[in-house]
Amino acid sequence: MSSDKYCFGVDIGGTTIKLAVLSTKGEIFKKWEIPTNKSQRGKHIAYDIHEAIEAARSELDIHKSNILGIGVGAPGFINTKTGFIYVAVNIGWEDYDFGNELSKLSGYPVWVDNDANLAALGENWLGAGNGAENVIAVTLGTGVGGGIIANGQIISGANGMAAEIGHMTVISNGGAPCNCGKTGCLETEASATAIVRKVKEALVTIPDSSLNKVEDLTAKDVFRAAAAHDPAANKVLTSVTDTLGLAIANLAIAVNPNKVIIGGGVSKAGDQLLNPLKETFKSYALARTFEACTFEIAELGNDAGVIGGAYLVKENL
Repeated sequence: MSSDKYCFGVDIGGTTIKLAVLSTKGEIFKKWEIPTNKSQRGKHIAYDIHEAIEAARSELDIHKSNILGIGVGAPGFINTKTGFIYVAVNIGWEDYDFGNELSKLSGYPVWVDNDANLAALGENWLGAGNGAENVIAVTLGTGVGGGIIANGQIISGANGMAAEIGHMTVISNGGAPCNCGKTGCLETEASATAIVRKVKEALVTIPDSSLNKVEDLTAKDVFRAAAAHDPAANKVLTSVTDTLGLAIANLAIAVNPNKVIIGGGVSKAGDQLLNPLKETFKSYALARTFEACTFEIAELGNDAGVIGGAYLVKENL
């Protein structure tokens, strides 16, 4: 390959690690996955990433001097200045100096951030954000993740805990227990997991719902049933969009975003999710806040994290 400069983007998930080689202009030259080896509390992951990157560099015939660095997204609480990971429950890491370890193994500079932050950066660089200065990105999947860009910068906070949107308390004095140890978090009310749980609760009092006959119920089933005017599905999705719209409206008071980007598996519902969400947001937000803001469905899918990783490298240099 030419003597252009390249970045590696890495997105560490509980099952797979996604990797990509990108130019500083956002062109993807290679993307691939390796399994996440969580044995021995994830101690092999840094080496696995190093090996995968070296193999790709060799395959693409990129000289080491043309690699600018590695940007990594990880699910956990992270010191973004050092790449130190306080805890990543899904991986098994606790008080782990991941950034320095990967940098020593690879010989490249390494930057690490929360995976939801990197997805927000990726979407804003090459996806639905279109380079907006102020963005609230919400990822609705098994849990609820978030990233906030303010005045063009991702917000990390005092110790890496900014934009943990999924752990905003939305049900006071109760609500379902969350993995974080609290109860009533947004994650317990608006994730795919929450939608399924809330439907099962609703079916107790709505026995004529078509969802009573569905085995291995998913959030996708709930949206499909709601489109056919199922009472249980409609009740739950009305509740979910109301809670989520309120949470985003309160965030918007602080951030005043140009864009709200909704990603994750639940976002595949498209306008069926976005239209009622916009209406509830409008009812809770200040009028000028609403006027300044558009809602978008994320465009990059599973590539958002690795693209965000490359962006992290590019911006830090």
